[in-house]
Amino acid sequence: MLIREAVAEDWPRIWPFWHRIVAAAETYAWDSDTSEEAARALWMAPAKTVYVVEDETGAVVASAYLTPNYGGPASRIANAGFMVDPDHAGRGIGRALAEHLLAAAEAAGYEGMVFNAVVETNPAVKLWTSLGFTILGTVPEAYDHPRHGRVGLHIMYKAL
Repeated sequence: MLIREAVAEDWPRIWPFWHRIVAAAETYAWDSDTSEEAARALWMAPAKTVYVVEDETGAVVASAYLTPNYGGPASRIANAGFMVDPDHAGRGIGRALAEHLLAAAEAAGYEGMVFNAVVETNPAVKLWTSLGFTILGTVPEAYDHPRHGRVGLHIMYKAL
């Protein structure tokens, strides 16, 4: 697999799985009816460094972004978002992308990374903790999960 910085022309290859994941309403606290235009503005914002993962056929199977979580004097703390096409889950793509992004964040001078709203039932919680993230706290019953009802949102952090 190849991990590289995304270009504008990658968006049409990101959008199908982005939409599928957000519409499922199981892992992201974004409106499940987000339009393609709004999604592109959110994911591909100029302040973000966006990455894609291509498989051996050249298909885009995952994407992630890296951005400051805060501004000004706290801009040394990064934030990121990750999406792996569900048709390609369980192949180590998420871990490889996460490791790549953590290295990129450190190389860019970030001193830590925070995730502000990780749905506690998200299988990626196991990945994040295995990579050294800790759960700083959980906002109880903050997320209306379509299968599990009200579940918490974790705030997770890792020093770099």
